[in-house]
Amino acid sequence: MTEQARTLVVDDEEGVRFFLEEALRRAGYVVATASSGEEALERLRETRFDLVMLDLRLGGRIDGLRVLEAVKWRWPETMAIILTAHGSLESAMAAIREGVDGYLLKPVEPDEVRRAVQEALERRKRLAQAKEAGQEQILLQQGPFSVDLKKHWVTLDGQPLELTPHEFTLLVYLMQHAQRVISPKELVRAVREYACEDPYEAQQIIKWYIHGLRRKVEPDPASPRYILNVRGVGYRFEG
Repeated sequence: MTEQARTLVVDDEEGVRFFLEEALRRAGYVVATASSGEEALERLRETRFDLVMLDLRLGGRIDGLRVLEAVKWRWPETMAIILTAHGSLESAMAAIREGVDGYLLKPVEPDEVRRAVQEALERRKRLAQAKEAGQEQILLQQGPFSVDLKKHWVTLDGQPLELTPHEFTLLVYLMQHAQRVISPKELVRAVREYACEDPYEAQQIIKWYIHGLRRKVEPDPASPRYILNVRGVGYRFEG
């Protein structure tokens, strides 16, 4: 439930903290704030939050990336949304590659904040339910796509798709991690079961699978609607 979700807002600008806190409180969330990386780590040491929203460019000795690393280590089930300024998305690439659950570009509107938090918490709930059930999800539904994981059967708008095994694995992985940007290295591991450490090599490998899959699922492969590029970072599925 929304009223039970505990969120931590970390930003060194008082006005931004107030704005985010008000936007989330009005949506019914329980909100705590921290004005520095040091304060955030202190709060995270003893308290488990359902979601942390933090600016990567914090002043002081501890930046947002170190806070993010601490969240992933101390509370791996806590969702993380990062904030970055317009025109400086490159500064967020390291965090995105760590597997954050969303990112927002400043300036941001209240509705955007609430939507991003709601989507992240809903995903957290689904993951917890799947873990509690102890069962692999058999049916996967995202937008017009429907996948039967047991039968390796995919339909798009009710029409069956003929995918190769690698294309099937790629599509399923993208769908299972929707709303998250996935690096080429991670996709190569998922599709080829190969730990490729060279980012350039990983990009060269995965781009051909992306190209082949787009030809089968996109209305216009030259202008993708479902499998999107985040330049310099990776790929994201939009259902």
